[in-house]
Amino acid sequence: MSSKRNPILKSNRVRVGLTIGDPSGIGPAITLKALKELKKVQADFVIIGDAGVLKQIPGASIIDMNNLNLRDFSIGQVKAEYGRASVEYLDKALELLKDKEIDCLVTAPISKEAINKAGFKYSGHTEYFWKKTRVKEAVMLLLNNKLKFSLVTRHIPIGKVPKALTKEKLYSNILITYKSLKYLFGIKKPRLVVCGLNPHASDNGVIGTEENRIIKPVLKKLKDKIKLDIDGPLAADVAVTRAKIGNYDCVIAMYHDQALIPLKLTGSDSGVNMTLGLPFIRTSPLHGTAFDIAKTPALANPASMIAAIKLAIKCASNLKKA
Repeated sequence: MSSKRNPILKSNRVRVGLTIGDPSGIGPAITLKALKELKKVQADFVIIGDAGVLKQIPGASIIDMNNLNLRDFSIGQVKAEYGRASVEYLDKALELLKDKEIDCLVTAPISKEAINKAGFKYSGHTEYFWKKTRVKEAVMLLLNNKLKFSLVTRHIPIGKVPKALTKEKLYSNILITYKSLKYLFGIKKPRLVVCGLNPHASDNGVIGTEENRIIKPVLKKLKDKIKLDIDGPLAADVAVTRAKIGNYDCVIAMYHDQALIPLKLTGSDSGVNMTLGLPFIRTSPLHGTAFDIAKTPALANPASMIAAIKLAIKCASNLKKA
């Protein structure tokens, strides 16, 4: 593998790194389409990937990893080679972030199956960056133009959620979310609401014990110690409904689908996946590799990628002002 690189322009504008994700998916297509739509955005872009699958680079520099056998390249396939390549793009992005050559990172979708075939035991981008940066906790924030969700547990079987839900994990999640809303999003006094784990938030212990044993003590501690503006635990349907009409800035969800279902119902095109708690800003579109349509790039919708890029620029700009 070699890395050919164009110089990254030094300027006062936000410098955005973009990894193309799994090269066999729609990542290359949505990256190119998004940059074409964002020609007038005041930012500098650098793409990290294989130039052979990109074909054109509108308004951006490229770091060509040259890590694919293009003679045998096939679109829409799950292969260990492509999983390895997508991880190498991420490794290079971390180098650029460490050297302060880019201000933020936007990652196109990777294939969990492909990276695991290549021997990388990560369940997704969040876990990759968490382990690579060695931060104490990384938080998955999912949002669209109507709602924000912070996930306490992520990619684990639903049967393992109750054991994974601890006081320490919940406390850390809420605190990271609060600080990120304040400093990255510019919300002076974030208003949070916490979902219960069980139906009706357990009806005070009638349907499960997690609310009384874990969630309520954590919320009391946060209110008493840090004076957070936080409500809950509420039944998830109530919490989401109130957040949607503007009563709260973010919903703390106990597990993956508690957030994903309402988020996609209210607007997947504007959806973004963001990792909080890292020493840098990282966003991603709210969809996968879409191997089924990868051979027809005209079908690839860049809307979520565009939203991810805009959010990364906004948060990076807020940090520069801080």
